[in-house]
Amino acid sequence: MATYFTDATFKFLRSLARHNDKTWFNDHKPQYEANVRQPFLRLLTDLQPDLAEVSIHFRSDPRTVGGSLFRIHRDARFSTDKSPYKTWQGARLFHERHKQVPAPSFYFHLQPGGCFVGAGLWHPEPDTQRRVRQFILDNPGSWKKAAHDAKFRKRFEFEESEKLVRPPRGFPADFEFIDDLKHRNFVFWRSLDNDVVTGPRLRQVLAADLATLGPFVDYLCAALDLEF
Repeated sequence: MATYFTDATFKFLRSLARHNDKTWFNDHKPQYEANVRQPFLRLLTDLQPDLAEVSIHFRSDPRTVGGSLFRIHRDARFSTDKSPYKTWQGARLFHERHKQVPAPSFYFHLQPGGCFVGAGLWHPEPDTQRRVRQFILDNPGSWKKAAHDAKFRKRFEFEESEKLVRPPRGFPADFEFIDDLKHRNFVFWRSLDNDVVTGPRLRQVLAADLATLGPFVDYLCAALDLEF
């Protein structure tokens, strides 16, 4: 079984958090490539057949430009924090039509003490939010199977950071899943221990998680008239 990340991966990211400037990064770029970027690209390559088992319409794309891996560089133009680099790496396993229409995605996050895997819609536009909420209202039975299955909920949790205090306008307060409709993000996730991420079974763990998240992502695709 392949090992992708090591203790050196987390050591680099912790050091970057302490020395977040271009001079330090340029001096240590070989370590970034060897311990973070290249292993991540190998993982994305290896995950594609596993992802295809879940859905042929999603991509784990190892291209260095336009692929799944987010850039390490921050866009600090509109932020008070002008640090030039992210202190984490993340990859979005995206729908083949994600550039044309809003679409859910799978996601893997690499950060010392903060690794996680998840899937869904993060910060969707208001129209997309409303379409998903209306679809849940119209199809509560399949939502219950996709998002409230006992085994699924034991492994993954609904992202709770942004919720409305009251039911969204136009939706009945007595709806069975009204609390779900209050979410701004439709995302399920679970944390991963560092030793899992640096261990030899990371690909197998992620492949199993992608499969478990599949029915939830399938539901969101149906809500947005996307193939799954």
